[in-house]
Amino acid sequence: MIKKFDELIQKAKQQRTMRLAVAAAEDDEVLKAVDGALELGLVEPILVGNKKEIAELAKSLDIDITRFEVIDQPDFEGSAREAVSLVSSGKADFVMKGILGTADLLKAVLDKEIGLRGKNLLSHVMVYEIPAYHKLIYLTDGGMNIAPDLDDKKQIIENAIEVCRAMGLEKPKIAALTAVEKVNPKMQATLDAAQLKEMCERGEFGDAIIDGPLSFDLAVSAEAGRHKGIQSPVCGDVDVILVPTIEVGNGVGKCMTYFANAKSAGIVMGAAAPVVLVSRADTHEAKLYSIALGSVIAGNK
Repeated sequence: MIKKFDELIQKAKQQRTMRLAVAAAEDDEVLKAVDGALELGLVEPILVGNKKEIAELAKSLDIDITRFEVIDQPDFEGSAREAVSLVSSGKADFVMKGILGTADLLKAVLDKEIGLRGKNLLSHVMVYEIPAYHKLIYLTDGGMNIAPDLDDKKQIIENAIEVCRAMGLEKPKIAALTAVEKVNPKMQATLDAAQLKEMCERGEFGDAIIDGPLSFDLAVSAEAGRHKGIQSPVCGDVDVILVPTIEVGNGVGKCMTYFANAKSAGIVMGAAAPVVLVSRADTHEAKLYSIALGSVIAGNK
């Protein structure tokens, strides 16, 4: 099981080199991340975007652009469609968002003709390496689904489990996060959490453990569980935190980054291939880890 991002990098280096298509690659942090991934032997990048701008930016960053395949697509819509088409046609293994908006890329991913539609809805999985925690934490979905219902949450969990499996985690422990640890008919998140737990006990998620409703302290702290008299294999040893709404996921994730000094990687699941989707504000280090994560998941498909 991969517990650190350094181990993730090593895993990506040990497998077949994956081919990465980058949509709208004319972004300095993206280019630095892709260059670093190429240097480490993680991917064979294909840069799609405004060729002139990519070349000028690469020169300013002292990046040798001759080492990359570059496809000229001056507008964002064209670069998104081209990058996604490379994956759907088998010329690339996964795709990454560059400087274009998320909606532009996802529109191409969901296109009926050239897209990457999968069996599940699309959902975002963030992975965090936190100094205060003993392994990686997977947080979902703080990036795409605003207020998922029970069926949505089921698919979001399935997507997260796929990420866990690629990371060598065979029996992920999943907390259905709520504000309290008891079912309250007035709080839909607690009702959903209880039903998801029942689904898991019926074997609907394969070899996984889901507990809920669980508050955040119970999910991450065994001591909190002892104080509250909660006995659960998830308490203090959670792998996946399923959040009830996008606001909760966004807030928890940013707290991990800014208050807990966490390193992070982000990926969109549910499509036929992983989609590297990180914030334009993220550092090239976070983008590099996201590329490694996408590479390992693509290699596990």
